[in-house]
Amino acid sequence: MGRIAGKVVLITGVARGQGRAHAVRLAEEGADIVGVDVLEDIASNEYPLASRADLDETVRLVEKLGRRIAVRQADVRDRGTLAEAVAEAVAEQGGRLDAVIAQAGICPLGRPRGDGQAFLDAVSVDFNGVVNAVDVALPYLVDGGSIICTGSVAGLLSGKTDNPALGPGGIGYSLAKRTVASFVHDLSLVLAPRSIRVNAIHPTNCNTEMLNSDVMYRQFRPDLAHPTRDDALRAFPAMNAMPVGYVEPADIAAMALFLVSDESRYVTGMQMRVDAGAYVKNRPQRPAF
Repeated sequence: MGRIAGKVVLITGVARGQGRAHAVRLAEEGADIVGVDVLEDIASNEYPLASRADLDETVRLVEKLGRRIAVRQADVRDRGTLAEAVAEAVAEQGGRLDAVIAQAGICPLGRPRGDGQAFLDAVSVDFNGVVNAVDVALPYLVDGGSIICTGSVAGLLSGKTDNPALGPGGIGYSLAKRTVASFVHDLSLVLAPRSIRVNAIHPTNCNTEMLNSDVMYRQFRPDLAHPTRDDALRAFPAMNAMPVGYVEPADIAAMALFLVSDESRYVTGMQMRVDAGAYVKNRPQRPAF
């Protein structure tokens, strides 16, 4: 307990899923939270996004742990609104940040070919939204702080979400997540003189509302007209080396805790894969000779 006592952490996409798991796990270890979420659906994204009730539940869970949480509604695609929301919430928490977790994301798979909006929405949320979150947080971030960006192991592998059969949203998702990896690599060098670490976490399938949706079931079981979760469960493990179909949000939050804590004070520019071996299974290392 208390590994990050007194730290203040900004989390985007905080209302549910991985964002909520981050907020609760960090609060368990003594952090106070600044959180934002869009709380509105995006038309090209066929599963519903978080609601006000979801955000209220995150607030309840953090406060139950005796920690403070300041939340605002904001769309990470809108830098101006996001900057205003973060400024207000950071002020409530004392005017500084020790870390930012740019984790808000969507995965608009299955849209028809030619749906440029699905492609653009994926890029705008999953990459532009990450840059916007880091941008608006940086003025408050202390020297020695931590920036964590959420990528995806699927975005690091060819033939996964970039498969044209999954639609333009999948191609946009892969582009965004690949670019997040590059962004983290280069930003870590830029901010190293301030001892600010910059790292990415790349999950495999994660047991959130994104994975547990009809649109995802159809992508995993295209052989069925109306696949259920039970049908999709048979296909979920295909990408992973370990015999699991998905990891839990708590598994991602455990990595985030390490990267927020001073235990990672010299860890920067890393692509931290919490992926049950998906990357090594699908991109095996060639022999040195």
